[in-house]
Amino acid sequence: MPSRPRARLRALCGAAVLLAVGAGAPAAAAGTAAPAWSVAPSAGGGTRPAQDGRPYFYAEGVPGAVLQDKVAVTNPSTRALTVQLRGADADNTDSGALSVRARSTDTGAWIAFARRTVKIPARTRAEVPFTVTVPADAAPGDHPGAVVASADGRDSGVSVHLRVSGPTLSALTVERVKVTGGGRISYDLVNRGNTILTPRLAVRADGVFGRALDRRPRTLPVELLPGRRVTLSEPWQNAPALDSVRVRLTVTAGGGAHGEATATKRFVPWGAVSGTGAALVAAGAAAFWCVRRRRRANSGNQETQGSWS
Repeated sequence: MPSRPRARLRALCGAAVLLAVGAGAPAAAAGTAAPAWSVAPSAGGGTRPAQDGRPYFYAEGVPGAVLQDKVAVTNPSTRALTVQLRGADADNTDSGALSVRARSTDTGAWIAFARRTVKIPARTRAEVPFTVTVPADAAPGDHPGAVVASADGRDSGVSVHLRVSGPTLSALTVERVKVTGGGRISYDLVNRGNTILTPRLAVRADGVFGRALDRRPRTLPVELLPGRRVTLSEPWQNAPALDSVRVRLTVTAGGGAHGEATATKRFVPWGAVSGTGAALVAAGAAAFWCVRRRRRANSGNQETQGSWS
């Protein structure tokens, strides 16, 4: 690895490669939307190059390493395009979707571009070199980030999967399990390790009347980043109307990650209970009124008999 990353990056400056794309293609017809610009990893670069295209950047190195790659921005329109490039730290939203942080302190701060502002002529693809400089004190494990391009009022990004060499730990917990009366199970997943996890979830509920729910393990549509917490939920359409259940959630992920948590819930048909209670109250009131009326009638008879004696 180079010992002077800044010098190497300065050598890359001005090295953005411009390649014509679709030069012979006709202009967009009047009234139709112009094709949108796009950003992607450059073919054949990075730690794991691929000639047929890469869905994301992958980089791996020891602390202190300087890793190199290229990002390709394609402008298929008929006018020039100015693009701003920046690095960002990846994050999970509360619901588990991937996003980027507004302020970078990890991978996003370690990314440096040969040019942060690139003007791309019409029907041209620009390939911009960049480096990822891993700090000497970087913790081992996965450090997710992104390369973000901004132009024409929108942002588009490509994930950066950076792994710093060293011991890795896959650890996962499931917490705050709750069951609502409407039949929905909510829970938190927390990545306690230093690797990106794709969790699998199994759900089981046992009640007084037997097994109420049994869902086999399935992969969740979540890429859980190290140290992140997300809140998810499971629908339970056929929840029992009357039962006391114990719900157990089991989560697993690659590398031996495993976690379990339980919650209890009593299902009571309060509408029926309220209706039955109202009927019982009404019946009791009617019985009380009848008894009282009978007593009054009896008292009247006794008074009448006394007056004739």
